[in-house]
Amino acid sequence: MTRRSLRLSTLGLALTLACASAHAAPPAPPSSPSSPDVRQLDAVQVLGRAQTLYRVDDATVGTRTDTPLALVPQSIQVVPRELIEDQAARQITDLYRSISGISFFSYAGVTLRGFRQENVLYDGLRGDPYAGFSVPQLFNIERVEVLKGPAGALYGGGDAGGVINYVTRKPKATPERRIELQAGNNDFRAASIEATGPMNTAGSVRYRAGLYGDTEQGVRWNADSESVIGDASLAFDVGDTGELTLQFTDITQNLGGNRLRGVPVDDNGSFLTDRRWNHNEATDFLDMRAKVALAQYRFSPSSNLDVDVGARWFENNEHQIYHEPMGLIDRNRDGVPEWMTRQLRNQIRDNDAFTANGNAVWGVSTGNIEHKVLFGADVYQQDADFTAQTANSADLARGAGPVPGIDLFNPLYGASSWRDYNLATLPWRSTSTRSKRYGGYLQDELTLTPRWHVLAGLRWDGFKDDDRIAGTRVDGNDISWRLGSTYTVREGVNVYANIASGFMPQSAANQSAEAGGPFDAERSRQWEVGLKSLLAERVTLNLAAYRIDRSNIVQATGEIVDGVNQLAALGLVRSTGMELDLLADVTERWVLNLTYAYNDARVKDAGSNGITNASGDRFANAPQNKLGLWSRYDLPAINSAIGFGADYVDERVSLDGQRVKPYTVFDMSWKTQWQQWQFQANVKNLFDKVYAASGFTERTGHFPGEPRRVYVQAAYAF
Repeated sequence: MTRRSLRLSTLGLALTLACASAHAAPPAPPSSPSSPDVRQLDAVQVLGRAQTLYRVDDATVGTRTDTPLALVPQSIQVVPRELIEDQAARQITDLYRSISGISFFSYAGVTLRGFRQENVLYDGLRGDPYAGFSVPQLFNIERVEVLKGPAGALYGGGDAGGVINYVTRKPKATPERRIELQAGNNDFRAASIEATGPMNTAGSVRYRAGLYGDTEQGVRWNADSESVIGDASLAFDVGDTGELTLQFTDITQNLGGNRLRGVPVDDNGSFLTDRRWNHNEATDFLDMRAKVALAQYRFSPSSNLDVDVGARWFENNEHQIYHEPMGLIDRNRDGVPEWMTRQLRNQIRDNDAFTANGNAVWGVSTGNIEHKVLFGADVYQQDADFTAQTANSADLARGAGPVPGIDLFNPLYGASSWRDYNLATLPWRSTSTRSKRYGGYLQDELTLTPRWHVLAGLRWDGFKDDDRIAGTRVDGNDISWRLGSTYTVREGVNVYANIASGFMPQSAANQSAEAGGPFDAERSRQWEVGLKSLLAERVTLNLAAYRIDRSNIVQATGEIVDGVNQLAALGLVRSTGMELDLLADVTERWVLNLTYAYNDARVKDAGSNGITNASGDRFANAPQNKLGLWSRYDLPAINSAIGFGADYVDERVSLDGQRVKPYTVFDMSWKTQWQQWQFQANVKNLFDKVYAASGFTERTGHFPGEPRRVYVQAAYAF
């Protein structure tokens, strides 16, 4: 029986039982124990509120198959739509407290298991439509899946910390329509409309359409924003087992006085001025437009074979003009640096990418051993074009330009704008690259006994990076693998172990022969052990302990040959840690979601000039301790629920070694249902904590965390 037919059979059985209950016949006389029509029914599993509200049992990101998460020998965390909505999360940064081991690196980047993380998937396919300096939005996202540790055996070259997969919302078989209005402080306004359901009587054609828009003034001066997302998809039944899904998404973001840089701090991590301070003018902007098209086809040619094929195209166009902070000076010579020098940067980025993937999952037995064999291949190509020009600071002693600085304590905005700098006379600099990634992989999930499962995976990758201006090419290939095992100690309690490898091709900019290149790819390897359990049907507890070694990192040697800084592939960074994820029904009304992570990322070998993204022997923005909490208490008498959240992040260091102070912030929420209406209020950073979400360089400062934010929303379902 195929997965689809099994789901349909289960649904049909449930509907049959429901109808039978609603229209029950008068009870028949009891049968005797020997009656032939008496049969033993299977036990019904009754889960608690938290287990049905927030718990997710599967995620394809771990194996590209339908294997339950409990049997996957690697740490995987899933944030479902229900948790996204309860926390009023609009963008991925709102969810960090709910994912252990992840924290801010910058406003658009994260640290995962101690390493800077940039490897992003959508629906299991490589490529980020928000590439550049925009933050992924969650309007059309059904859930967020995080596979922790090197994922090269499935996804090829990527970051050592793991991979983040955004699963987009697809058409449903049951009709749903919803209109939602939101408002908040800082002139936040948002509205959305979405609908899904069948388009014909048979339900063989389904649709989803959604439109979202928001606007706000922002929490920093000159940092207004506007976003519009349009999303439409169709799903078609093809034959007895097939489903074809077509999806198109249009994304527009206009960010005034964009969020590129932070607020200056002292070495102790205290802001030197108001956290609302901004180096940008009101005329600065970051305008981004992205278009995404997706096609997926899944079918089952036989009862033991499932096939899925997907293709995705996106283009991302980003234009930004902004004032870059260049460092403080004591212009009035009173002993206190008060004047931020600035450049003006005009940058245009164009990304055009295509990716395709095909998988076949074959179920077969050899003797008493059951196999779930995955065959797959994928290809990815991205054309990236970058053009830029720079106007220099007026505060330079030599090479002075037209760009004035700005006072740190009494900023006067509007004295000049980019229109005053005669950009037409400035030279342009450009880069143009084409990156290709292609690979094939084989994976076998073995059921040796009902309690003992083994996973083995192997992947070959090829890569080519073309500098289309210089006419040069760097290419290579690599092998990734993973081996893991899960053992069921007793029902609901599984222990596992894995070892996994990964790699990351060196950037094209670091492959110049004049600088000593080309260089072999970066390497990563993880050792992990863990526990996945469901206790007493009310507590899900996952534990993981790991060590990740990342090596062959390209760094400057300090040597200069013919005027070119020389590079070398060297260095070793070791990240060790543990994670705890707890989802519990404290009572039948009270649920608790708790995440905790300990991490120690240390530079073991840095050569003579240190390691990128590190300060001394510590990796930047990698907290040793991080705790996230979300708790919900239902009030069924009034169809309401209240929520409480907390987020603690330990002390860190910035790229330049400045302290990033630890912080704790608290959130609250209230939600109620009245007929077809749903009302919700959320308060984020309840006590208006002043804190830095992350640190960058000394001249660019720390990124301030948001002050108290209040959001209210009303939604009508029809």
